[in-house]
Amino acid sequence: MNKIASIPGVDHEGSRTLRVTMLGIRGFPDVQGGVEKHAEQLSCALAELGCRVEAIVRSSYVARDRPATWPDIRFSRVWAPRVPGLEAFVHTFLGVLRAGISRPDILHIHAIGPAFFTPLARALGLRVVVTYHSLNYEHKKWGRLARAVLRFGEWAGMTFAHGRIAVSEGLAKHLRRGHGMPVNAIPNGIDQPLSVPSTQFVEACGLSANRYALTVARIDETKRQLDLIAAYARLQGPSFKLALVGSADHSGTYARAVADAAAKTPGVVMLGHRTGTELAELYSHAGVFVLPSSHEGQPIVVLEAASYGLPVILSDIPAHREIALASASYFKVGDGAALADHLATLFSTPVIKKSDAVERTRLLAVHDWRTIAQRTLAVYFDALSATGSGSPTAGAPVRRMRELS
Repeated sequence: MNKIASIPGVDHEGSRTLRVTMLGIRGFPDVQGGVEKHAEQLSCALAELGCRVEAIVRSSYVARDRPATWPDIRFSRVWAPRVPGLEAFVHTFLGVLRAGISRPDILHIHAIGPAFFTPLARALGLRVVVTYHSLNYEHKKWGRLARAVLRFGEWAGMTFAHGRIAVSEGLAKHLRRGHGMPVNAIPNGIDQPLSVPSTQFVEACGLSANRYALTVARIDETKRQLDLIAAYARLQGPSFKLALVGSADHSGTYARAVADAAAKTPGVVMLGHRTGTELAELYSHAGVFVLPSSHEGQPIVVLEAASYGLPVILSDIPAHREIALASASYFKVGDGAALADHLATLFSTPVIKKSDAVERTRLLAVHDWRTIAQRTLAVYFDALSATGSGSPTAGAPVRRMRELS
């Protein structure tokens, strides 16, 4: 592992590796969730740049017999109750206390719920960077108390963090306006698409290449799988099937409703959580990708689908519009008739065209994980400086980034 030669406050003779702790995630690899995917890929990219990265993960999501490092990331399993609303809260509290003992150079907290404990981390003398992935308090599934806690988490993170990151420019602008604090817009990333020629897994799922619509998302009210199934059911004898990839974090009313609707609708196939080659094969041979969400930060699954050249049908929300895909069709959230019309149009197209290579090249350049890690490192260095303003444009951090690139 390469050393980072210029940690602020450490002279050249005493130079050492920057130690970063990730907190606010369930775990990785192969743990469902956009935040988890982000933390996984960012951690790996930071390790390649020379950081020593620790991820504090929830013990119920990472098996006890899993190696303590993967591949260069050190895991610290911390208990949390599997209770919606309490799981992240308790885990983050315990994780901050653990970081207070291990003393990383940077504690990187992900999401506004875990950001609730930013003041505690500051009280323990830690340098904190917070990444905002979504305005979770807008989600209807949360009650009044939970929304108040999430809003406090946003305020606490904005007020007490040394560095602030949002995964989209729209989200960053919202936070700047609301809190008058500097927020860095650093997007989510994607890997080079792994094109899989084989259709063995696709066929084993009862699907035919280029003859199915694909959605990839956690089974959750905000992802609105019920809207998608209902829109698909409007079609008369569709020539395409509908493949739903994803599972629910907790068994509940919505998850049961989605399973029941899928079982009652011919042509709908539920595939559960899929990763790796299986997911790559599903992307490689889908005819169209659909995401009807009511709320998103910057959905990695949309970026992934577009990197495979898939035409996409998206709900008309700012997070989707901001990605600016030429191949996208949009519909108003909850408008089942419009969604059904978009599906019918794609299904009736004799040959569905992939997006052009120029757009895919642009997408991969903007959402390159190494570049994202370098920009994040600049925020870390500034957080370690005297100002802690979180601005990635300060002179000293930029000079250090040039040394790393």
